[in-house]
Amino acid sequence: MVFSDRRDAGLRLAERLRHVAGEDPVVVALPRGGVPVAVEVAAALGAPLDILAVRKLGAPGHPELAVGAVAEDSVGVIDTRMIRVTSLSEHELDETLDREATELERRVHTYRGDRPRIELADRTVIIVDDGLATGLTDLAAVRAVRGRGARRVVVAAPVGSRAAVELLGTEADDVVCAFVPRDLRSVGQWYADFSEVSDEEVLTLLEQGPVPARDLTPVPDAPPLAVHRTVTFEVPGGTLEGELAVPEGARGLVVFAHGSGSGRHSPRNRTVAEALQERGLATLLFDLLTDEESMDRSFVFDIPLLAERLTEVGRWSREYPATAGLPLGLFGASTGAAAALVAAAALGPDVRAVVSRGGRPDLAADQLEHVTAPTLLVIGARDESVLMLNRMAATRLAGPYELAVIDRAGHVFEEPGALEQVAALAGDWFVAHLGAGAVADTRAGS
Repeated sequence: MVFSDRRDAGLRLAERLRHVAGEDPVVVALPRGGVPVAVEVAAALGAPLDILAVRKLGAPGHPELAVGAVAEDSVGVIDTRMIRVTSLSEHELDETLDREATELERRVHTYRGDRPRIELADRTVIIVDDGLATGLTDLAAVRAVRGRGARRVVVAAPVGSRAAVELLGTEADDVVCAFVPRDLRSVGQWYADFSEVSDEEVLTLLEQGPVPARDLTPVPDAPPLAVHRTVTFEVPGGTLEGELAVPEGARGLVVFAHGSGSGRHSPRNRTVAEALQERGLATLLFDLLTDEESMDRSFVFDIPLLAERLTEVGRWSREYPATAGLPLGLFGASTGAAAALVAAAALGPDVRAVVSRGGRPDLAADQLEHVTAPTLLVIGARDESVLMLNRMAATRLAGPYELAVIDRAGHVFEEPGALEQVAALAGDWFVAHLGAGAVADTRAGS
């Protein structure tokens, strides 16, 4: 499970959509399940909310198997491969279309009533669903809003399959998915509460409308993201996934090394990454371990393995068109900090700066003596044993370093304001040491 319920999913999805807020978007929800998610997104972005009725076309006798979808304005999508697989006859398809078209009309009448549709012509439209399984219903929605003149179409969902994301990417301008598991199986399994949304709940949410959430208000000065995509790295035994975000005119790239078995979805590192993006720094959060490896705690302390993978990603960033030419920094947390320092030793002058958050630099052992990059060690004052280990390890670093102790903070910096202090310190450190650098060509590498 990743999300507690649809509201939680909407709040977390909204964080991923901040870069669209400046485009004056319209949020369009796919009822029923997409409405609770979309309400939170619209509130966070300060955007108007509308609905777009879409229905999946299920195979007769197997409604869970989607063979197509139909949306308002008589827009349809048919999966010819699934038609062949299910041996669906033309008569059966017509019956399915008629049945779903009737339900579609009922939903439009129920949810919209006499309220006029929001004009979408020449607007950025964010289509929000609670999950992407096959992607067919959302593809029908993309075509429907295109038909209404939308200038830019973004599909957004908390969780989705790789196949659906790839399918939608062929027609939508952007697909924002907070979590893309290797094996989706079903959307509902990624929610603790995925209970069915009723017509009454949809109506209540639409009548109330989005209520602005102060803590999610977009930062007006945050630079827009020129590149925001998922990247993959093949390793023996599996695939590692990463999330790359490059602001326009980025001054450097910071690669995150997560610790204690966490990955690119770590809320603490995501908070720091967003703060760095607001400072004009590109970020790459990726999983150091495969799904199978993350279940084995011994891999969490396999510093040579973690460092080797981080080193390869660092070298990859030197060649990837969207990041080539950007000065490189490493941000490590817990055991990931040790991996970052070992990688910094291996990459030498290619690494301009390192920041450790609650890290274990002592686990980098004799490699500390080869780290020449300026290093910032951030520790909570209440994390006494780790603070002692940091003080001892710092003296072995070959390059300049600073030790920053956050008052009243513990190991994970969960105290009010503590993580914000970490983000500010890291931002100052990377901006100072990465400098203006060479700006990558963010128009390439798509």
